[in-house]
Amino acid sequence: MRPEKLGILLVNLGTPDAPTPSAVKRYLRQFLSDPRVVDTPKAIWWPLLNGVILPLRSRRVARLYRSIWMEEGSPLMAYSLRQQQALAASIGPHVPVALGMSYGSPSLQSAVDSLLDQGVDRLVVLPLYPQYSCSTVAAVWDELARCLADKRAIPGITFIRDYADHPAYITALAASAKRSFSEHGEPDLLLLSYHGIPQRYAREGDDYPERCRTTTRELVNLLGLPPEKVMMTYQSRFGREPWLMPYTDETLKMLGEKGVKHVQVMCPGFSADCLETLEEIAIQNREVFIEAGGERYEYIPALNDHPDHIAMMHRLISGDRP
Repeated sequence: MRPEKLGILLVNLGTPDAPTPSAVKRYLRQFLSDPRVVDTPKAIWWPLLNGVILPLRSRRVARLYRSIWMEEGSPLMAYSLRQQQALAASIGPHVPVALGMSYGSPSLQSAVDSLLDQGVDRLVVLPLYPQYSCSTVAAVWDELARCLADKRAIPGITFIRDYADHPAYITALAASAKRSFSEHGEPDLLLLSYHGIPQRYAREGDDYPERCRTTTRELVNLLGLPPEKVMMTYQSRFGREPWLMPYTDETLKMLGEKGVKHVQVMCPGFSADCLETLEEIAIQNREVFIEAGGERYEYIPALNDHPDHIAMMHRLISGDRP
């Protein structure tokens, strides 16, 4: 019997192929049609999505993407590809590493097929979401099942649900914060901003808020910061129903009005910089804080392809946890 062949599948959310209204519209249609993301009944949601949201939102979002687009393309795609390449180099040529996106390209199906074509019979699936949510990690699980639904033989699967308190992840975050403190000085307040979800999802059983609080607790303990110098908020709300609070933009406005002069913002829920960090946090929310009376504002980049992050991924897929 031949030895088992291992393959690694990295998964992230996805991104438009270009900063154009048509590309953004294609991406948003796929993303916002997933019931894991928006669970409004289809009969109500689809006319609203296709008749109102996509026509109005696509042009505006395309402009935002153009403001952060890199020579390599979308930041999320550029950093994800660098992560894939760096992890593959770290592991060695005997274990293939594929990258798939839940929405857009490269699709999760193409990544799975590529690994199976290479004879992989055990997959380690790493969704690049540090904190579990039904709207992200569970969506990967659903799509993975669809990708394998027509296969006569399916591989063994190790699915990494999340890594909110993995020591290597917390250590990498702390090192990133310390580099920012060294460069810009320690701020009056460190704001930890996580992507939001509707409050209803948490009431119905999604433990995402608890996983965010776990990351915050472990990071603050490692940094040794007093409680009054750290706040935790949620960003990127969408629609009219209540999302997890406090909201990042409203908090920054309040801080500026209360006389806080220097903040630094980190987004521990993002494994790669993207529209929500580079435009919403680094640009829009900076303006909110400064206009409210703040003076100094720095965004601490995501871990991206920093060596600490790649080493953490290697430890995760190896099952190494002290």
